Amino acid sequence: MKNFIQYNGFIGSVHFSAEDECFFGKIEGIDDLVTFEGSEVSGLMNAFREAVEDYLNLCQTTGKPVHKSYKGSFNVRITPELHKKAVQKSLILGTSLNQLVQKAIEEEVKDIT
Repeated sequence: MKNFIQYNGFIGSVHFSAEDECFFGKIEGIDDLVTFEGSEVSGLMNAFREAVEDYLNLCQTTGKPVHKSYKGSFNVRITPELHKKAVQKSLILGTSLNQLVQKAIEEEVKDIT
């Protein structure tokens, strides 16, 4: 089961509150907090699309960047055994560990537009 929705290049998280009897979420991958909600799936979808369009209009009006910026480096925590195997594989391939990890990530995200 996927707990996200997509529209116009944006991803929205999806959650359900049994207490409030509604679906809710937020736009992911931006520097602001933009939320949406709906009492049924179609209402949630409409609210998400409206939130994205409102956010795009706000960014255009204020000159603010639309998406969060990424610096291209991050820490990954893995088991020591996996770390050892990754280093061994990179040595066998004659590449750096960074190149091995980048290639693996590229393979995993190739279907994301």
